Amino acid sequence: MDKVRIGIVGLGNIGQHHFGYLSANKVGRAELVAVADAVPAKLEKYAAYKTFTDPEELFRSGLVDAVIIATPHYQHTALGIAALRQGLHIMIEKPISAHKADAERLIAAHRENPRLVFAGMFNLRAHPRYLKIRKLLLDGELGQFVRMSWIMTDWFRTEAYYASGGWRATWKGEGGGVLLNQCLHNLDAMQWLLGMPARVRGFCQLGRFHHIEVEDNVSAYLEYPDGATGTFVSSTGEAPGTNRFEIVGSRGKLVLESDKLSFTRNEVDMLEFSRTAKLGFSTPEMWRVEIPFGSCPNPHAVLTQNFVHAILDGEPLIAPGAQGIHSLELANAILYSSLLDKTVELPLDSAAYETTLNQLIANSTLEKKVVEVSNDDFAQGFRR
Repeated sequence: MDKVRIGIVGLGNIGQHHFGYLSANKVGRAELVAVADAVPAKLEKYAAYKTFTDPEELFRSGLVDAVIIATPHYQHTALGIAALRQGLHIMIEKPISAHKADAERLIAAHRENPRLVFAGMFNLRAHPRYLKIRKLLLDGELGQFVRMSWIMTDWFRTEAYYASGGWRATWKGEGGGVLLNQCLHNLDAMQWLLGMPARVRGFCQLGRFHHIEVEDNVSAYLEYPDGATGTFVSSTGEAPGTNRFEIVGSRGKLVLESDKLSFTRNEVDMLEFSRTAKLGFSTPEMWRVEIPFGSCPNPHAVLTQNFVHAILDGEPLIAPGAQGIHSLELANAILYSSLLDKTVELPLDSAAYETTLNQLIANSTLEKKVVEVSNDDFAQGFRR
C-alpha cells in the first residue's frame, strides 16, 4: 500500500472540518474517497465522492482502508467495532465512546485485531504549547509535581448551539455536557501531562445556563496518588471566560494563559529549601521567563497525517485510541461524583456508572426543538 484510502463517517461540524483539509490534499499519502451520513440531504454536495447513508455499507464496500468516525457520541463504539471487524483502521473523534464501559468494549474489539491502527482525535497533543509543557515536565524542570489548576470557562455556547442537533446536550444522544463534549481535550491533556488522579470530587450543575438536561457548569477537586492536588473548573455559560492552566512543582510554576507560557523557576527546590533554611520567612530565589512556542495551523490534520504514517510506516501514534479511555473516565467520574454527592475513587466502576447513565436516559423528560444554525464560526472552538 502506498496511500491510505479514507472515508469520513458523519458530516456534522467536525466531519465537515475533516472533509475540508482532506479534500484539499493537506494530508500526504492519503486519498479521501467516500463519505457517509444518515441524512441523505447532507450528501448532495459531496457528489464527487462515493456517498453512503449506511456507514456499515461503506465499511463493507472495499473502497476504503481507514475511516474517521465523527458521528454523535453513542455511535462511536458500535461503528468503531463494526469498522474493525471489516478490517479497517479507525480514527475516532473525541470521546472514543459515550462512557467508560463502552470504551472498554471498543478497546477489547481492537485487541482482537491489533495489527489495525486505532487512533483518537485528541488534537491538543499536537499544539506546541502543550508539547513544550510536556518536555519541561519530562525533563524534570518543575521538580516534584505539587498542584495543578485549570480554569477553562471560555467554552461559551448559545442556546442556538444546543438547538442545532436533537442529540446535543441530552443523556440519550450525547451522554453528558461540557465535560464530555468540550472538555475532553483538556482532560486528555491533563492526564497526558500529569497522569491520572486517584480520586475526584465533582460539583456539576445541570442546565444552569441553558435549556438542557446535562451539565454546563462544573467544578472538580482531584487528588493524585503521590499527594498532589488539582482543581478543574469549566462552563459553557460564562462570558467573558477564562483559560488559565497552572502547574506547580517543587522547582517552580508554569502558567499558560492568554497565549503566553510563563515559568517562574526556584533556584533551589522549595522542599529542600524549607528543610534547610535558617529563617522562618525566607523564600528561594527565583527568576521568571516567558517560554516561546510556535503555532500549529491545523492540529487535526497533524493527527490525521500521523494516523496515515502509522498505517503505512508503523509510526507511533500521537494519540493512541485506547488512551482515550482516560479522559472519558475523568469526565464520567466527575459527573458521577456530583450525582452521588460524594468522592469517587479511580479506577471508576464502569458498570455502575453505565447503570446510572441508563437511568438518566430512562427518566429524561426534555423536549428539544431543533433549528438550523450556521456553523461558519465552528473553527473558533479549536483555540484552546
